[in-house]
Amino acid sequence: MTQKTVLSIGQCRPDQAAISHYLTSHFGAKVLTADLPAEAYHVLKTQSVDLVLINRKLDADYSDGMEILQQILADMTTAEIPLMLVSNFAEWQDKAVALGATYGFGKAELNRPETKLRLSAVLE
Repeated sequence: MTQKTVLSIGQCRPDQAAISHYLTSHFGAKVLTADLPAEAYHVLKTQSVDLVLINRKLDADYSDGMEILQQILADMTTAEIPLMLVSNFAEWQDKAVALGATYGFGKAELNRPETKLRLSAVLE
C-alpha cells in the first residue's frame, strides 16, 4: 500500500499532535501541517495530498475554515482531493458536506469507530 499524505490546516498544537498520532498509527499516513491559508495553498500547489483536514476556526488567526474549504473546492487543480472539516458540531459538518466536503469528525470524536471508518474510506 502506498503511503497516503494528509494536509492538516489550522489545528492547535495539542490537537495537531493527537490527529497526527492517530493518522500515523492507524493508517501509516504522512501528515503535513499548515497554520494559515497561504501555507496550505502552497502545500497543495507543490505536493501531492490525498486528504485535507480543515479546522472550523484556524488556531493561528481564528480565520474561518469554511472559507478555506470553499476556496480549495473552487480550485480546479485541487477539486479532486477529499476535504474534511474538523469540528465537533454536526451542523458545521452538514454545511461542509453541502459545499462538497466529505463528512469529517470532531476532535472529541477522534477515537470513535465512525471516525476510523470515515478516514479509512479515504486513506485505505
